Amino acid sequence: MIGKAAGGAAMYQAMTSLGHAAESEYSGPIKLSPAKKGASVVVLGAGLAGMVAALELRSAGYSVKLLEFQNRAGGRCWTLRGGDEFSELDGTRQTVGFAKGNYFNPGPWRVPHHHLAMMDYYKRFGIKLEAFNQVNHNAFVHNSKAFGGKPQRFRHVQADFRGHTSELLAKAANQGALNDAVTREDTEKLLAGLRAWGVLNKDNRYVASERVSDYRGFDVEPGGGLMPLATPSEPIGLHELLQSDLWSQINSGNMYEFQTTLFQPAGGMDALAKALERELKCHMRYNTKVTKIAQSERSVTVHFTDANKPGAQQSVSADWCVCTIPASLLSQMDIQVGDAMRSAIESLPYGSSIKVGLEFKRRFWEDDERIYGGISYTDLPIQMISYPSNDYMKAGPAVLLGAYSFENTDSYRFASLTPNERIRLALAYGGRIHPQYSEEFSNGVSVAWHRIPWTQGCHGVWSESLRKEHYNNLAQVDNRIVLAGEHVSHIPAWQEGSVLSALDAVKRLHAKAINV
Repeated sequence: MIGKAAGGAAMYQAMTSLGHAAESEYSGPIKLSPAKKGASVVVLGAGLAGMVAALELRSAGYSVKLLEFQNRAGGRCWTLRGGDEFSELDGTRQTVGFAKGNYFNPGPWRVPHHHLAMMDYYKRFGIKLEAFNQVNHNAFVHNSKAFGGKPQRFRHVQADFRGHTSELLAKAANQGALNDAVTREDTEKLLAGLRAWGVLNKDNRYVASERVSDYRGFDVEPGGGLMPLATPSEPIGLHELLQSDLWSQINSGNMYEFQTTLFQPAGGMDALAKALERELKCHMRYNTKVTKIAQSERSVTVHFTDANKPGAQQSVSADWCVCTIPASLLSQMDIQVGDAMRSAIESLPYGSSIKVGLEFKRRFWEDDERIYGGISYTDLPIQMISYPSNDYMKAGPAVLLGAYSFENTDSYRFASLTPNERIRLALAYGGRIHPQYSEEFSNGVSVAWHRIPWTQGCHGVWSESLRKEHYNNLAQVDNRIVLAGEHVSHIPAWQEGSVLSALDAVKRLHAKAINV
């Protein structure tokens, strides 16, 4: 709501105050002093936070044990490929049918250039990165109730909204309505800027012209030889544009989190997770379902069962514990911590999110519509369609993100459906933007994060009041236990938050460990 009313800058500022968005505070690799001889730590959860914590503590000399619920590492840093299988809470099982080389990231899918910790770990582990195309001016913006339901090109709406608002502001300046805000000299500078920025003519009007079409595109493109002469395109009228609400869909690329350049690891988001897993494999125990976390003045004991074959309780003990299990699960466990931390764990809700990955027989969005990467936005429940930012013009099947519904009623509605029903809906809604869907569809997969057993939610959702009351208590070292993960950060839902949380947690735990 803030974004629609006041724009991306105001929205980003508000999100930062609520802990949804913030600049990374990473200043380089941490350097821990040597651990005490024989010191040990058990790390719970082998997502990015857990593996980063384990890696840095091992480097300091700790004996490390890493317990993971799944048969793989990475947590929500997850990539699905052909042949992969996974189950939801009710036992519904999906098998991914993608062609070889195709993949889908159901969790994180992009990394801003200013997420410095993530960028550093990518560099340290030699992970190849590709540019992630957030804004594609040739993609679509769509309101099912405007323009007869016909999607509009992003570039048309952006250029026309900028042009019309520039014309209005120029009129106000010429009529002296801004005299109290700007000097006469500044007014002339402002008008010059508006003519350039809004592509206004000499009369400060935004009307069809070759110059305007240099921004929004031509009806007939300039050619060569005796080809038809170029025909300028006609801007959308101001009233129709404002009533369409499409202006609300063109601003995300201006937000700090989504500004160029964003990145994606080549071949799938799990590239860093796999590199960390290879480094830590000898310390890892998979298929381990933690049931109880107990501590005394001298040690921590973690009780667990085999996740695949529940049976007798087993346990492992260590001097210290870094727990990266999501609070959505931790709140259901027997964990021996103080009342303040316990209350914080139990008070943190988790946001809902669903994603649907769709494989098509060919890249029709490139072949037919010249959309190479980027995102189309819609008011339909799928919210967006994101096109792959890799393997452009490659022959054969390809996968796009056919729905990404995040923290709203649509995401809960999708989550209540079976995986096949989610895919069917994504096809039905997406087909209103791309009619090729029905003919070109091959197969799909859907992930509803509230229905995933090992997280039961997408990310921790902090309100201003919740953060004020519980955040510091959640982040404290409680005797011999410290928590880490995106939920213990000011950048929830981002991998950067997980990594920064882990680094901060191990520094504080280590400082305590060397002084006891």
